[in-house]
Amino acid sequence: MPPSSPPVAAPLPWLLMLLSVTTGLVDATSVLGLDKVFTANMTGNIVFLGFAAAGTPGFDVAPYLTAICAFLIGALVAGRTGKAHAGRPLRRWLLSAAAIEAGLLWLAALLAWLRQTGETSPASHSASFYGIILLTALAMGFRNATIRQLKVPDLTTTVLTLTLTGLAADSRLAGGSDTNWIRRIGSVIAIFIGAAIGAVLVTHSSLAAPLLLAGALGLIGTAACALHPAAATPAAA
Repeated sequence: MPPSSPPVAAPLPWLLMLLSVTTGLVDATSVLGLDKVFTANMTGNIVFLGFAAAGTPGFDVAPYLTAICAFLIGALVAGRTGKAHAGRPLRRWLLSAAAIEAGLLWLAALLAWLRQTGETSPASHSASFYGIILLTALAMGFRNATIRQLKVPDLTTTVLTLTLTGLAADSRLAGGSDTNWIRRIGSVIAIFIGAAIGAVLVTHSSLAAPLLLAGALGLIGTAACALHPAAATPAAA
């Protein structure tokens, strides 16, 4: 870890690894169940939005714009939330963020359940489609901004491009010192596992199942992290 980095509470890397698993769960839900829309990873949405703008068949502007705008709003709220918790115990900030994220994901799970059980009219079927995108993207935007403020190196929980770049560029083969290679590989594996589990749940169970699991894992993992003495230190957002 670079000397200039702030001290990292002992349980935080493990929590962020668990949250990386939930990223795979959420994106499995949105990509497989909501017609190729990413709600945790915005890079894919920008690319798909470009396809839609060019009139490519099978790609519509509205879902991607909904996801991007909701993600930005979630990140904005998280930025304000982090600043409001500055100087207060870290555990209070973490638990507040986890409760907000879980609540949004569970509301999305409810919409997904209603959508799949046929309890919605044709008009509300479309509304539930956009509602799930909106809620999950809000949750993931909130999550991303919160993690960004925690400043834990190589654990963004959602984006792997820079992680894979660092893994190769900082490797001994490239003349580097393999900085944080275990953490980097762990984050890749975590999202892979989450995506695989999410795909199985969406295919063989329901669209709501991975969202329920993602919210539960985040909330339980954060609660366990909050019990650690390091979580009593003041937040530095």
